[in-house]
Parts: sequence; C-alpha cells; structure tokens
Amino acid sequence: MTAERDFPQTARAMVTALQQAGGVREVVLFTFSDKPPLLNSVAADGFALMPDPAVIPLLPKHVHALASARGPIILNSSSYQTFLSSNGNVAPELFKCVAPLKIGGKLVGLVGLGRREGDAFYDDEELAALGLLCHYVALAVHNHTLTQTLAQRVSEKVRLLASLHGFYDNALEAFASAIDVKHVNIHGHSLRVGRFAASVGEAMGLDAGEVAALKSAGYLHDIGKVAVDKRLFGKPTALDPEEFREMADHTIVGHQIVSGVEFPWPRIPETVRSHHERGDGSGYPDGLLLEDVSMPVRVIGLTDTFDAMTSDRPYRESLSVGAALSEIVRLTPQKFDPDAVQGLLLQVRRDAAGSNRTPFFQEQGVVNIAPGDVDSLAANLQHKISRGRMYLT
Repeated sequence: MTAERDFPQTARAMVTALQQAGGVREVVLFTFSDKPPLLNSVAADGFALMPDPAVIPLLPKHVHALASARGPIILNSSSYQTFLSSNGNVAPELFKCVAPLKIGGKLVGLVGLGRREGDAFYDDEELAALGLLCHYVALAVHNHTLTQTLAQRVSEKVRLLASLHGFYDNALEAFASAIDVKHVNIHGHSLRVGRFAASVGEAMGLDAGEVAALKSAGYLHDIGKVAVDKRLFGKPTALDPEEFREMADHTIVGHQIVSGVEFPWPRIPETVRSHHERGDGSGYPDGLLLEDVSMPVRVIGLTDTFDAMTSDRPYRESLSVGAALSEIVRLTPQKFDPDAVQGLLLQVRRDAAGSNRTPFFQEQGVVNIAPGDVDSLAANLQHKISRGRMYLT
C-alpha cells in the first residue's frame, strides 16, 4: 500500500491483501465522492458479474449509515436498503459484507466482500482482521482522493489562466489594430511584430510563458504612437530633427501608458520603452548597450526592424525578405542580438522550406528567398560571431 506505484496497481494489491486476510473469494474496492454521493469501483477480483467500473449512487441515508458504522457490516435481506442503493449498475445482493472506509468520521470509500472460501460465514475474527486492514486501505484511498482533487483544482486553474490569456490575446490584438490605424502604411505592423516575436522566441527555445509575453509586448510596443501627430506617418520625405524627436518620444509616452497596468508579464513596460535601443548604444531614448537590455527587448527590437524593412513606407519601398535579412546580418552583433537573429533566420528558413507548422509569414507569396540563401546568411552570421575562428571536433 505504501509502494511507489500508480494507484490502480495499489488498489489491486489492496484487494489481494483483503482476500488473503479474510479468506475471501470476491472483493471490490470503491472510492466515494460526495458531489453527487457515489461509489465508484477502482479494483475488483473474484466476482463473475462485476461491471468495470461498478457504480452505486447513494442517498443521504446510505451515506449516514455507512459513516456511522463502527466496522465491517454483515448484510442480509433486511439491511441492504439501509446501506446501499439498487440504482447503480451492480446489485447490492452480490455483497455478503461491506466495510466502510473512513477518515476522521468521513466516508472515503467502501470495500464490498462477496463469498468466502467454501462459502463460510464471516465470523468475528475475520471481521476484526478486515476492519484493521481497512483502516490502512482508507488512508491509501484518502491520499489518492486528495491527490485527484488537487490535480483537478490545478487543471481548473490552468484552464482559467488559458481563458485569461485568450482574453488578453483578443484584447491586445484589438489594441494593436487601433495603434496602427493612423496611416495605411503601418496597418498590421504591431500585429506582425507580436507574431514574429513569438515565433522567434519559439525558435530560441523560450518557454510558453516567455513566448506569450513576447507576443503581447509586440502588440503593444508602439502604443505611444497614439500621441504622435498623424501627419508624420504620411510624410514622403525624411523627418527633420524636431519631427524625429516627436516620433521618438512614442517610446517614452508608451512606457507611461503601460507602466500603470498590471500585466501577467513584468517586462512589458521595459520593452515598450526600449525597443528602439541598439547594441552599440546608438538607439533611443536612453542610448543603452546590448548588455543593458533584456532578451524580450532585443527580440522586439529585431522583429520591429524586420517588419519595417519589409513594409512599404511613404518615403521608400519595402525591401525583399532576403535583402532585409542580409542587412540585419550585416548589422549583427553591432546592432542586434545574434541569438535573436539566428531565431529569425530559422523561422524564415522553415517557411522557405515549407516545413513550418505555423507559417512565419501569414500573407501568401511573402517568402521570396530560397532555403540555401538563408543557410548562407546563417553561416555568415556564425562566422562573424566567432570572428572567423574554426573549431574541429
């Protein structure tokens, strides 16, 4: 009963022990649940007509009678209805004796005993032995029930969290669409950055919570642009210094907006503020170096740049995927995190090879680069990171 094994195995071992202790040919072990009151079999042996599982619904009077019993109960025609219901899929008349399993006066299960060897009667000695053994059986059943209840509660909490994350996803997608509504040239940008970032995070081996955080940060990274003058988004030439400062301030404004919000992910405000920082300190608003920013900031900064490069702007046409990746690799590690860039290359290659379960690019016809060209870029990136050193194994 105390061995490290699954409960069904333990239950079968307990049935065998009960058979041996009482010289019993037929034994069934039930667990009890009180909502609704129900006995449900977990192991049985010897009964020719015992269904699997055997189920016996109980009325409050049955529960009270079993919980009040002081030990195993010999059954007869006049006592069946006192302790058991005939509304289940097993006839109470199969049992010659029942032993309620109780912990702290509460019913946790039941042992149903049928015929003994040679059809002998249950005498006081056998009943005493069974009653002693059933005390330990009750402990084992109770521990199993507690474990099951805990697992059920954890499962319910996980489902609740999943529904909350679904709610967050839907709400943040709506926010992302609203952020990009100011000009046709940036429609869908925040949604793509969030999805690109999540895919890069998956390629980097981040866990599900970190991937969800990346997607949400991507959706919200440009939220400060709601305070930027709409005319700047449609300007067909480069921004002058004053206009650039106004545009750059969207990182600070966005940080102010999200800092007062309690997200499930703690790095959202940091990512909103710092997604334009670059590895060499040339970014804004704080001129941070690569080691000064967290991995979510690095991933969002990369995917934000990649989507901007591959999207049309009023002052330039979009780059091809290959040209954008080549430029990003050229600027790594000076500007971008090598691990994040490697994750980006991996996801693009999967799309190019048609092996992505979830396409990196949701639009048709976007992938205009061959897998071999991505491999060349990845080799070039590795050569730069290792400074041309070669390692033999």
